[in-house]
Amino acid sequence: MEIDQRWVPSKPGTSLYIRPTVIATETFLGVHPSHSYLFYVIVGPVGAYYKEGMNPVRILASDKYVRAVKGGLGAAKTAGNYAASLYGAEEAQKAGYTQVLWLDGVEHKYLDEVGTMNIMLKIGDEVLTPPLNGAILAGITRDSVLTLLRDWGLKVSERPISIDEVIAAAQAGTLEMWGTGTAAVISPVGELGYKGERYVINGGQTGALTQKLYDTIVGIQYGTAPDPHGWASALGNRLGG
Repeated sequence: MEIDQRWVPSKPGTSLYIRPTVIATETFLGVHPSHSYLFYVIVGPVGAYYKEGMNPVRILASDKYVRAVKGGLGAAKTAGNYAASLYGAEEAQKAGYTQVLWLDGVEHKYLDEVGTMNIMLKIGDEVLTPPLNGAILAGITRDSVLTLLRDWGLKVSERPISIDEVIAAAQAGTLEMWGTGTAAVISPVGELGYKGERYVINGGQTGALTQKLYDTIVGIQYGTAPDPHGWASALGNRLGG
């Protein structure tokens, strides 16, 4: 463990990423649940998830492709969810966007989540995020952010959010938008694409609330900010120590 300790990065903005994984191992080719599985954990040092770092990213709202629907696998981290998102994400990147903002799979009208993170926005004095409807992941960072926002006394609503409502707020200059995720932590959104149009959000700058959330969560992770909910645990100066 002391040798492996050197793999744990200490530079600000870096982290040790831990991914629990389970795969089927039954020696059978057919369509039925496996009767044997292998559980293992992938661990590796990582830097900033997006090349932009904490700078605002560009995302494209897709009304052409579907990542997940209610009753499917959208609420879990499964290979099928990633596979369904890859082609749409590739097209978005060719158009100059970092990620896809997926809309619901039935009406293509309501926000679900971004390919690698949950989505949140602030319109006026209200913070909004899509509800856990079975089609999006119940992210730990999402839950942590909602807890912090309520601690701070902000009005928070988990409800369906139409893309038209988002576009209207962007045009009115009342929109702040960000993503939440284990790797991305907090990622500000500076531009939203939809149906061939591009909408600049918050002047293309990181919003004040977005920055406060990032600073608070990273501060808790590094032990430089108060941790009133006991989210962080000290492991000692040496692994295994």
